[in-house]
Parts: sequence; structure tokens; C-alpha cells
Amino acid sequence: MNDNRLPHEKGFHVSWDQIHRDSRALAWRLSDITPPDGWRAVVAITRGGLAPAMIIARELDIRTVDTISVKSYNHQTQSAPIVIKSPDMEVIGEGDGVLVIDDLVDTGKTLEVVRNLMPKAHFATVYAKPMGKPMVESYITEVSQDTWIFFPWDMALQYVEPYRGKD
Repeated sequence: MNDNRLPHEKGFHVSWDQIHRDSRALAWRLSDITPPDGWRAVVAITRGGLAPAMIIARELDIRTVDTISVKSYNHQTQSAPIVIKSPDMEVIGEGDGVLVIDDLVDTGKTLEVVRNLMPKAHFATVYAKPMGKPMVESYITEVSQDTWIFFPWDMALQYVEPYRGKD
């Protein structure tokens, strides 16, 4: 079959239940590699990393949670990433014992910017695409590079045309 679907039509739809289950699975994986002194903090990459980071912080009983805001998308168009808000670097330092959490690593450009600020942190995402995989130490599910992931915070329930046939 000739696949003439547009990129957004090759979608991987993630429900709230699925992101919760997959984030918990990531927490369990991270629990197995906890540093001797424990995880000191979680840094969520906003906005997509907020929900997974909250779940992981809860599961691993990590009380210090901060954020880093990196803008790399304008709607669905990717651009050069820039940091628009940093965590408290006096607490985070170079990232020893720090988990950096995001929902997805796509090309890895966002994580590359963050890694330059926290080179010793452990980078983990719930989902990973092949180009970005080298930028993370831990992830749960790999999807193809040309798959668009639809997260629950980006969706609303609505009618969808059948894949084949209209009657």
C-alpha cells in the first residue's frame, strides 16, 4: 500500500492513562539506577515534561522539583531552541543527582541545550525518536522519526473520519 498520509496523520495518540502508566514505568526504571546519595532533584522541561516529572517525583519521593523552559516549537514548526527560564542553578549545579525529565526527545536539539547547562544530570524521557535517542540515558517507548505524538494536553474529543471508506 502506498502511504500518502501527511506527517500529522501518522499519529501516535497518548491518553492521560497512558502517559500516567508510561511515566510510572519510567520512574521504576529510574529507581533501579538511583545514585548512592539518592536523586537530589527533578528538573522538568516545560511544558511537556511537567506531567511526567510530577509523576516521577511522586513515585521516587523527590521533593525538589524545578523547571527549565526551552522554546523550540512554534505551534507544530520546529525552530532553534532557546532557554527562556532556567532552574535555580545554585541548587542544581552541574546536575549531579538530578533527573531532567521531558515527555519526548525528537531531534535532541532541546536536550542538547539543557545538557550544556547540566552536563552531569541524568536525562530521561517517556518517548524517544531515533535522532534524539543519543541525548537520553533512559526512556520507555521508541517511535519512528516521522511519527507525530499527540499528547492528551494537546487534544480534544471529536469525530474522526474512518481510515478507509466513508459509508
